[in-house]
Amino acid sequence: MVLIKEYRICMPLTVDEYHVGQLYMIARHSYEQTENGEGVETIINAPCEDPVHGKGQFTEKRIHLSNRLPYWVQAIIPKLFYIIEKSWNYYPFTITEYTCSFIPKLSVTIHTKFEDNSGTTENCLGLTGEKLVERIVDFVDVAYDEVSPKHYKEEEDLKFFQSKKTMRGPLPENWKNTTSPIMCSYKVVEASFEVWGIQSKAEEYIQKTIREILLLGHRQAFAWIDDWISMTIADVRTYECEMQRKTNTKVNACVTDAEAGENPTALDGEGGGGGGLKSPKSFSPLTNLFSPSSSSSSPGQNNTSWFSWR
Repeated sequence: MVLIKEYRICMPLTVDEYHVGQLYMIARHSYEQTENGEGVETIINAPCEDPVHGKGQFTEKRIHLSNRLPYWVQAIIPKLFYIIEKSWNYYPFTITEYTCSFIPKLSVTIHTKFEDNSGTTENCLGLTGEKLVERIVDFVDVAYDEVSPKHYKEEEDLKFFQSKKTMRGPLPENWKNTTSPIMCSYKVVEASFEVWGIQSKAEEYIQKTIREILLLGHRQAFAWIDDWISMTIADVRTYECEMQRKTNTKVNACVTDAEAGENPTALDGEGGGGGGLKSPKSFSPLTNLFSPSSSSSSPGQNNTSWFSWR
């Protein structure tokens, strides 16, 4: 039985505003978290069209993993190890899929729909039958649910943050009952890790990790509102392309450092369209399924993880 959770994440925004804020947040976060050689490599970012959902944007990314794995795991796995993210963004409806290059039984699927309400739609994504019965609904509070200490930043704490341009915030207790505008991200997450003996624990851990990342990302989208609120969709698409270019440049720069002997742990692998690239350090929370505890991280290491929550 695949573990199915529906996360409902309210924001003090409209659905139209969040369209820009989401794209800005993902592009900026990806770039910032590539500083230490960790990065998401964008392979494809192009328009797409669906007979039901209409025109949208398709992206494919590789979230490289090799260098964040324990050495004993590096010794036995192929020298190419990454998460593949495929996303179809037909805003306000999106589909995102994650698969693994080395663990074919591991997959995560996220269906998302955005609505201008406070999370009151009972079955927003139209689940039927067994999925509806098995679904667990989890309300995520961007202001009062705590992020882990390694992710916490005071300037992103929505209990205290106020936008200078919109004057929205800080968010008081029970803010969802008093705040306007308000919208909700409805996200049905299906985590599957069909390996006998560890399936339940692995799927629960994946869901816990995804919840943390959804909480962090939505907090940042609002905390950065003054940087994106004046942008149009065309503006943010231009910003997104530029940040993806810079992020890919950082990923490829790690290859140069490794070849120069500055990164002795880099492994040979493949890159987007180019042969012989070395895999950068992981940028994915799924590495926690294999990696040692955070206490083993080197001093000053940035442990922020990333998934796209389109």
